[in-house]
Amino acid sequence: MKVALVHDWLTGLRGGEKCLLAFLKIYPQADIFTLLHVPGSTAHEIDRKVKQVSFLNRLPLVRKYYRFLLPLYPAAVRTLNLQGYDLVISLSHAAAKNVRVPEGCVHICYCFTPMRYIWDQASAYFGRLLPFVWPIISRLRRWDLKGSARVDHFIAISSFVAARIRRFYKRKACVIFPPMESGWIKSRGEGETGEAFLCAGALVPYKKIDHAIEAFNRNGQQLWIVGSGPEEARLRRAARENITFFGFLDQAQLADRLRRCRALIFPGTEDYGLVPVECMAAGRPVIGLFDGGLKETVNGLKPWINSSLAPDNFSGVFIRRRSERSAQVESIIKSVEYFMRCEDNFSAQACRDQAGKFSEERFFAAWSDFERRIGLPGQEAFVNGSASIGAL
Repeated sequence: MKVALVHDWLTGLRGGEKCLLAFLKIYPQADIFTLLHVPGSTAHEIDRKVKQVSFLNRLPLVRKYYRFLLPLYPAAVRTLNLQGYDLVISLSHAAAKNVRVPEGCVHICYCFTPMRYIWDQASAYFGRLLPFVWPIISRLRRWDLKGSARVDHFIAISSFVAARIRRFYKRKACVIFPPMESGWIKSRGEGETGEAFLCAGALVPYKKIDHAIEAFNRNGQQLWIVGSGPEEARLRRAARENITFFGFLDQAQLADRLRRCRALIFPGTEDYGLVPVECMAAGRPVIGLFDGGLKETVNGLKPWINSSLAPDNFSGVFIRRRSERSAQVESIIKSVEYFMRCEDNFSAQACRDQAGKFSEERFFAAWSDFERRIGLPGQEAFVNGSASIGAL
């Protein structure tokens, strides 16, 4: 089979791009199509497989403002030419799933989430501008819904995302958790003391990093913030001297911070959340919101229910979800306080065991089983060129 992998954009090595690397291990002959490609921003394995980009790639300095080009996404994705391919796999949280495939071609969407900007989180992204951009959002919703109907098979990265696919697209989706490749992660030893709490990820509104900053402004504990994004300047202004920003870090630098942190603070509703899994692989627990994909990945204590349980076999502490901002910040503070009271009893091995449930090997096995169930034509697939993972 000729296989095409369609990705929204390639501007950094985040969770979606790590999934793309895993698909290149399954389909090493595949070509990559994307709206925007910044060479050197992801990985060599990705760069050398990019076959076509959209016209957005020709715009000057587009890497700085591509998120604001939302109205152009429908026109941009139409320019991707997939003639001659037998299988198209779109890895999509925005426009990739809306690509048009030739007749007879199978289109599988590995869906990170329905597009947040135009569905349930439009107000978080546009704020007071929402009434002015609503006509554009309405048109984009119709376009997105029409594109979702052309997908042959939806696969969601979590049950939480599968529910969102049912809600917005009226489609069923099976769940295959994203792969976690842990070779780059340095794990702590038992009894090794952490230095500071850690927030890591893109600095965008839905991550709720501002909630964590307000909580740590109040409790005075040391907090490291790793990542960059449109919220960075505002967040820096809000933070006090106990909060340190590191900006973007490469994998080796991130691995060091994961190993040295006390726990990861994860205050937002995430569709899956690869960073928490990576943190657990480093032997560190997660303090995260009891919502979204985190409920499926973290084996967490709930201080508001089971405060008397020993944390030996748990991999984190949940933050109770509250509707008001002030109450939500107070929930973060209470969960951090609870964690500090029993911090020494968390087991690095228990964290690593929980992370192991989301390994690359399990992803490959689940994908191979899905291929058999939908009856794709036979073809050998290899991981790193040698280890067979099943018949396609």
